[in-house]
Amino acid sequence: MVVSCNDSFEGFADMLEGYDCPALLVSLDYQILAINQSYTAQFGEVFLHNRPHCFEISHGASVPCDQVGESCPLLTSLHSGRKERALHVHQTPHGQVHVDVQIVPIHNLQGQLRFFVELLRAIPVANTMSNAQALVGSSHAFNHMLEQIVRVSHSDASVLLLGESGTGKELVAHTIHKSSSRANHSLVTLECAGLTDSLFESELFGHVKGAFTGANSNRTGLVELAHEGTLFLDEIGDVPLSMQVKLLRLIETGSFRAVGCSTIKHTNFRLICATHKNIEQMVKAGEFRQDLYYRINVFPIYLPPLRERVDDLHLLIKTLLQRIDQQKEYHLTDEALNALKRYTFPGNIRELSNILNRAVILTDTNLIEQHTIEKCIHINQRPNWPIATDFAQSNAMTIDGNWVDLKTAQARYLSNLMNFYHHDKEHVAKVAGISLRSLYRKLNGLTAKIE
Repeated sequence: MVVSCNDSFEGFADMLEGYDCPALLVSLDYQILAINQSYTAQFGEVFLHNRPHCFEISHGASVPCDQVGESCPLLTSLHSGRKERALHVHQTPHGQVHVDVQIVPIHNLQGQLRFFVELLRAIPVANTMSNAQALVGSSHAFNHMLEQIVRVSHSDASVLLLGESGTGKELVAHTIHKSSSRANHSLVTLECAGLTDSLFESELFGHVKGAFTGANSNRTGLVELAHEGTLFLDEIGDVPLSMQVKLLRLIETGSFRAVGCSTIKHTNFRLICATHKNIEQMVKAGEFRQDLYYRINVFPIYLPPLRERVDDLHLLIKTLLQRIDQQKEYHLTDEALNALKRYTFPGNIRELSNILNRAVILTDTNLIEQHTIEKCIHINQRPNWPIATDFAQSNAMTIDGNWVDLKTAQARYLSNLMNFYHHDKEHVAKVAGISLRSLYRKLNGLTAKIE
């Protein structure tokens, strides 16, 4: 922005009122010179007669952001001479909030940089306080992930969520959808793990009555239900190789045919995929189509594991405890919290939730102590019992010495696992190499006779 001005900043306060968000006028040495009414309404009054620095008001810090480990968009803009953006945690009368900060440099007619306009837009889908409906965190790893979410949400680009199981990929997918222009339409989820070719095709594209045995009525496919909304393909790495070409065609053309129907239909959706697998390695091994990989990997977002978010542990615990019991307020002792901080959480946030659920069951008060947490962690770290014994194999694969069909073998295998691990479904899913959701679906769909 170029303006005709001397060193005086009079009149800039009126200019700030033209912005539809909180705005500040900041000097080259970080002093706040003027604010608009929107800033006062959202973040509180700023007493300008003392010429406070922006880092003092925003973060309660005594030095600029870059000196305390945060990115400073003002400093970046000072060096580049262009608009710059960053995600910051901003102090407000109601606590800390995540804000998308944009810095606009203001030059005079001679091209000299005179001031900065700082625009702040709150991010409602994230919170630095416990919140059952929003992403929760304030660590550096969390903020980096959130900044990518904010940037991609306003576009229609395909997103690939990468990270270990239990890091919250489905919640991130919902967050991107709710922040997008498609938020008023549906987000439709397909869990790809454990689906056969025919089932995947039927789920995705739908089928007509009589298309195959058991197709007693027409069924609308998920891609049609996702029209104008978002399609979320969870565990995309498990899509059968033979089905990947049909998925590629759908993404490229937006056209599809229901199973058993010759009519071509069209749909328009935003695609979000997620996987805990290394898709690049799968491409090299010939297990995943390279052209499909490039289609889904337009904007990858890495979800950090919980061991990289130790600073968020307290907030996550508070949020999860509220979800577990909304009527009773639970707290951890400092020793119990430290015990969790020392743990590496191979199952990430999902495992933390399970540990806290167990702790709530085992505690007699609203105060969860260290020995309770350690007991819950110990339950979660059960030893690796042997399962590939002759007994287990024979029970799963044979009846009276005769080989059984695959469906019966699977039913017997899962039944043996459930009994062996005392119906600990999370552990059974881990041993079986499938997601917990897939395990529930398989258990519900078992029809083979277990003898």
